[in-house]
Amino acid sequence: MTALLDQLRTAPRSVLGKIPGVSDDDESRRPLPVSGMLAAAATLGVGLAALTTLTLVGWIAAPSGALGSGLPGVFRTAAQIWLAAHHAGFAMPGGRVGLLPLGLVVLPAILLYRAARWMARDADLRLRLPARLPKNSPREKANARRRAQLVLVAQAGVSLAAPYALLAGLIALVARNDVTQPFIGEALLSHFTLAFLAGSVATARTIGPWRAMLRLLPERVRALTVGTAVATAVLLVAGFALVLVAVVLNFGQVRELTNVLSPGFVGGLLLLLVQILYLLNVVIWALSYIAGPGFAIGTGTLVAPTGVQLGTVPSLPLLGALPDSGTVPAWMMAVVALPFAAGALAGVVVARISPSPSYEAAPLWGFLTGVTTGLVSALLATLSGGPIGGGRLAAVGPSTWEVALSVALEVGVAAGISAGITNILLLNRRARAPLDKAAEPVRKAGAAIARAASRVGLAESDAKPLPGHWLDATEADTQPIPVIRDDWTDEHASAEAETRAQARPHTGTGQGRLRRTDIVDVSDDRGGHVIYVDPYAWDRDDREDRE
Repeated sequence: MTALLDQLRTAPRSVLGKIPGVSDDDESRRPLPVSGMLAAAATLGVGLAALTTLTLVGWIAAPSGALGSGLPGVFRTAAQIWLAAHHAGFAMPGGRVGLLPLGLVVLPAILLYRAARWMARDADLRLRLPARLPKNSPREKANARRRAQLVLVAQAGVSLAAPYALLAGLIALVARNDVTQPFIGEALLSHFTLAFLAGSVATARTIGPWRAMLRLLPERVRALTVGTAVATAVLLVAGFALVLVAVVLNFGQVRELTNVLSPGFVGGLLLLLVQILYLLNVVIWALSYIAGPGFAIGTGTLVAPTGVQLGTVPSLPLLGALPDSGTVPAWMMAVVALPFAAGALAGVVVARISPSPSYEAAPLWGFLTGVTTGLVSALLATLSGGPIGGGRLAAVGPSTWEVALSVALEVGVAAGISAGITNILLLNRRARAPLDKAAEPVRKAGAAIARAASRVGLAESDAKPLPGHWLDATEADTQPIPVIRDDWTDEHASAEAETRAQARPHTGTGQGRLRRTDIVDVSDDRGGHVIYVDPYAWDRDDREDRE
């Protein structure tokens, strides 16, 4: 898609470059609304082409008339799927269809993001960004530059979203038939919202990496945004893990429902694709289960940690992982602790990004993070559920206000406590920082005096530890015991033999007794100690004295 858009971008400029007097410079840059309209049209074209291909494959494999009659019916079905990918509901005889797969949103989101990146390059938005400020610039200039960047990001988002929503309205009119009628208002709102978010994020991405995108927000708003994202991500990961455990434990029932449907090879692939697309909905239901309120599979039903009450369940194999009706084991109530863990982590993040100068403000900001997390969870709960026609399946999914209240209280309380504790630790560390900074010159002066004293001999350059008791010595302070080998000579035996040889009477010329070599006479002023070199000399001296 981007290659096609690049051709659309370079063709007019090449033509303008051939006109005398017109140069290919910033004056020939395509206006931002025109680039946005081209990007929106290309996104719709590529998305509808992909869905029409998949619908045509399903139309061939499915029973006759299931996905429309003829190629016009196939195109209308693909258009309705495209509208459903933006979470636009349909009216049908006897009710409405609002339970739409959230996994389909990934396709238009990716296409819109890539189209928005092309739009930013085509309109040269990087050149329109405010110039980089030098370091130590006044705060007023930095705030003005941030506001100018946000305005440009919003303009790019609107330039992509406005034509995209108008084209979606035309698709909603074309996709109407005798059975389903898309809600044009929901189609306009959903397409505009998704395109605006994708266009804004893609344009902000041109400014720099993701960290630079967050710096566009004020510090406090950035802390709340990151904290809310962290708490929501932890809850979604916990919900996904719960879904995996449920599928593994009830895999036999899931396989049985699949065998009952007997979809065949192509139908089995399409059934697997449908379940993957609804996986995000089920994960959000698991999030609601972890928070406490649970969710419903029809009117008068409830799946919650406090108990399960079910009726007839739709024949979707993924729903075979639902627990049986009745009481729930007591240990399942432990999942309610997960929102508190998510809140504790979010509170630490909020306090580290934006510490509060007062001890009382940090818990309030942590609780506010829980409130925003509750609002996000409520939005996800609303998008994940909805009616399937009328009758008993008119209520499927979690309750919006119950999820909002439960998540806000659980995450908010834990986030407030953790944010307060983290903020106190950070403030104490900052309070010690001036004292440490003031003591730094004293430490440097002491080190300089010690070095000077070592040079003149008043102090040792390398301080040696004082000797202690030998029992306190570590393995590093001792020497290894040598291994005794058989070929070594016995020093004590040789010394004893030498001593005995010296002790025999000498029959010489009468020069007197030979000087003993086994005694070292210390003839100094320290008391005249006698040091025996021979360890057995004292024994021989005792024998001589007795003789």
